[in-house]
Amino acid sequence: MNHENPTGAAAAPATDPPIAYLERIRDYYLALGYGAPYEWAHFEEVPFQPLRLPLEESTVAIITTAAPYQPDKGDQGPGAPYNGSAKFFSVYSGSSAEDPDLRISHIGYDRDHTSAKDINTWFPLRALREAAAQGRIGRLAPRFHGAPTNRSHRVTQEIDCPELLARCRADGVDAALLVAN
Repeated sequence: MNHENPTGAAAAPATDPPIAYLERIRDYYLALGYGAPYEWAHFEEVPFQPLRLPLEESTVAIITTAAPYQPDKGDQGPGAPYNGSAKFFSVYSGSSAEDPDLRISHIGYDRDHTSAKDINTWFPLRALREAAAQGRIGRLAPRFHGAPTNRSHRVTQEIDCPELLARCRADGVDAALLVAN
């Protein structure tokens, strides 16, 4: 059966399910030797809140899990196999005025169906610069920030998140775009 959507493109048949992301990630972490299946953090209440200013008046920052390129850590280029040695373990910041050399080889993404060739698909700094220039956001924060993927809820909550919040507050950030690669 071929269902049409309003754009005229054919919808996928019911026998073509989406990628079983959660199951694949659990299997992946088990294969890495972590012992217990990965558990995602979940909360009854979340610390997010509505914007206090309209978006066109807000200062926006990017928080990413992409890693700064480390030449001594092996292949990190587009299409590189998983490279755990390229991970980072502390919050970092970089200038939003420059195009950084960030990579995602340390992340478990679907390398069969995507590539990391275009940084703009997984780190939208240029798009935010354009949004600021067009007045769609008030301004881009002077820095972007990197959030480690430590696989530890405790470290993320007790160390990394307070540090990220402090850096965003220091930059006068009203809204953060979380880009988990």
